[in-house]
Amino acid sequence: MPATAHIGFIVAAYGAGVVVIVALITWVMFDYRLQRRILAELETTGVSRRSARDSAERTVSDGA
Repeated sequence: MPATAHIGFIVAAYGAGVVVIVALITWVMFDYRLQRRILAELETTGVSRRSARDSAERTVSDGA
């Protein structure tokens, strides 16, 4: 049986794989931008990150 008999399935499988990977990359990029925007809005309203607050507390307590 020649390999060309299955070429349609192979092309469809690679095509589906490419579509899924591109969709995942696009989704991650949009979600990253959304999270950065939400974080910026929180910081402008005065909400600070817990990690930043914890490191500042450690610096103050370590320096004393």
